[in-house]
Amino acid sequence: MWMNSMLEKALALGMSEDEYNLVVEKLGREPTDTELAMFSVEWSEHCGYLRSRKHLALLPREGKYRACSGEDAGGIEVEPGLWVVFKMESHNHPSQVEPKQGAATGIGGIVRDILAMGARPIALVDSLRFADPRSPKARYIFTGVVDGIQWYGNCLGIPTVAGEVGFNDCYRTNCIVGVMCIGLVREDEMMTCGARGEGNPVIYVGNPTGRDGIGGCSILASHELREDLSMRPTVQLGDPFTEKCLIEACLEAYRTGAVVAVKDMGAAGLTCTTSEMSATGGVGMTVDLSKVPRREVGMEPWELMMSESQERMLLVIERGREDEVLSIFRKWGLNAVVIGHVTNDGILRICDDGQCCAELPAQTLAEPPAYDMPAEPPAYLNRVRTFEIAQVPIPDDLNAI
Repeated sequence: MWMNSMLEKALALGMSEDEYNLVVEKLGREPTDTELAMFSVEWSEHCGYLRSRKHLALLPREGKYRACSGEDAGGIEVEPGLWVVFKMESHNHPSQVEPKQGAATGIGGIVRDILAMGARPIALVDSLRFADPRSPKARYIFTGVVDGIQWYGNCLGIPTVAGEVGFNDCYRTNCIVGVMCIGLVREDEMMTCGARGEGNPVIYVGNPTGRDGIGGCSILASHELREDLSMRPTVQLGDPFTEKCLIEACLEAYRTGAVVAVKDMGAAGLTCTTSEMSATGGVGMTVDLSKVPRREVGMEPWELMMSESQERMLLVIERGREDEVLSIFRKWGLNAVVIGHVTNDGILRICDDGQCCAELPAQTLAEPPAYDMPAEPPAYLNRVRTFEIAQVPIPDDLNAI
């Protein structure tokens, strides 16, 4: 559907009117189509934790072991210089829509998050909830999810070492697919996502970019978009054998010492990686979308920025060592191209065919608002608080229980 009003587009993309007005206030102007699409995903609950960030901040960050947080995965030091890193994620709705691919790409994403820490992924864990498996649909979802997890993990050679499953009809409309990946890394080999070094090249590696993973952003398409260019399913499509090559290529590239920063191109794709790597490092970035490998023709700039095509990473490399790193990825049969460079002005610039599609402070995009959501104690809480075991009568016949 074609819309003339930017506010209409923002609302259709899931933003509130207040959020759109905040974008206009921070930019001092109306956003472009590409900028609006970027804000809509980076300021989503999935990426920005708008409604949960304040609660997550209450969780402990210090304890018996040294811990690290704030990167693509967390970790604890288990012995001097050796860290276990881990990432937990849910892929509930994608798995309800397309069970096998939804679960498989959930595995792929957390594996790349571990990889972005400089660690080798060594194990997977899952926690699953489904409706009554006697229902044909529930059984279809159950078998698809299990198949997706084992398929992707087995292709990578990463074992699923633990898991649990439960069934209740409350999961009839939305299953729960919780997955975790564990990795090992030595402290002096840990990587960061914070870009730095003015002029350092930005390198795209992995699968080409297609339209998979693009959902609500399709409303930004021109009214001239032909019907035969139908959108891919909004559930991402996984390719575990490419991911296996990506794991080995990244670890080999890290060993050269030429990689300055790295981030998984997962949720929100290029939008997330370019904005968060820049904001974390306190720098800017210029990206030329015409250099991004594409799987489909006719993709618009906002589509390239929103795409969640799988098995992709973004790296910042020491200037002058591009060929050394590019040759490693190409040896493994992967796309590897320089698509931009780091700047020192804090501005994220996205260009395509010589035209500027987006120009905004990276920090503004990477720091969404945080909400205090309305809340009240549940009614049952008073009953629980006043409960005393002495109030429960002892049955005459305990064997009858």
